[in-house]
Amino acid sequence: MARIESMTIDTILRSIVTVRASIPDDAFTANALGTSREGSGVVIRDNGLVLTIGYLITEAEEVWLTDHNGRVVPAHALAYDQETGFGLVQALAPLGLPAVAFGDAGRAMAGDPVVLADGIGQAVSAHIVTKQEFAGYWEYLLDEAIFTAPAHPSWGGAALIGQDGRLLGIGSLRLQMSRAGEIADINMVVPIDLLPPILDDLLTRGQVAKPPRPWLGAFSAESNGEVVVMSVAEGSPAAEAGLRQGDIISDVRDGEVDGLADFYRKLWQNPAGAEIPLRVVRDGRETWLRVKSADRNSFLKKPQLQ
Repeated sequence: MARIESMTIDTILRSIVTVRASIPDDAFTANALGTSREGSGVVIRDNGLVLTIGYLITEAEEVWLTDHNGRVVPAHALAYDQETGFGLVQALAPLGLPAVAFGDAGRAMAGDPVVLADGIGQAVSAHIVTKQEFAGYWEYLLDEAIFTAPAHPSWGGAALIGQDGRLLGIGSLRLQMSRAGEIADINMVVPIDLLPPILDDLLTRGQVAKPPRPWLGAFSAESNGEVVVMSVAEGSPAAEAGLRQGDIISDVRDGEVDGLADFYRKLWQNPAGAEIPLRVVRDGRETWLRVKSADRNSFLKKPQLQ
């Protein structure tokens, strides 16, 4: 398959910017994600609307965009969608950069050549390794994430560009994958197809117009099909209910848990604020905890109105 033409990719790279955000010391995510965050974003509308990965800008009090010429423009954190992980930033001065058109991530296939590019001009020629479900430890689930290799060194908010020069997704994580006994670094990318259905809501309301999912504040991993609690967020519903590191979550209400993705799906059948019974195995003994779930956004500082 032919690679993206160099002229096309050079034009696209100019529309990928650096995103820098400052977060207050007392922000809920300050300890986990830091108070100074830097990554990338891609211009998706000619008026300076930039799509990035949400963890860069959540609770941000200041956001700055830098283009490839080194010009710095102030910006405003418009929205962070917890379900997809997307973040939106609006430049507060003209960027003068063209919007990158959306591709069709649903049609992208394993083996397809792609480019993952950041805001400082680093572009990695890669290929799609696989498209599959991804369950993140922070109560996050994608039905079909895109995984690419080789990995990009600055993946957060980087733009995944398909052969046709269109945007296929936004870089989220760097992970390791084992294949045929070899360990390879790969990137997980949030597919762009998740954005159009929610974009208008994010622009007009700052959030999607549907009830929020229940959130516990438990950071969990899957081990041999079991969901093991690695830690709990301080002050979170999980902490208040007494969930502890090392606990194994075996049931949600009357349903047995079969892995991390299944745990989230059972959890999200309830509304935010619902009291959710969890059967927990602790030191070999079973116990039930009742966790009063919450809306995760209620713990976060809101973007300042411009």
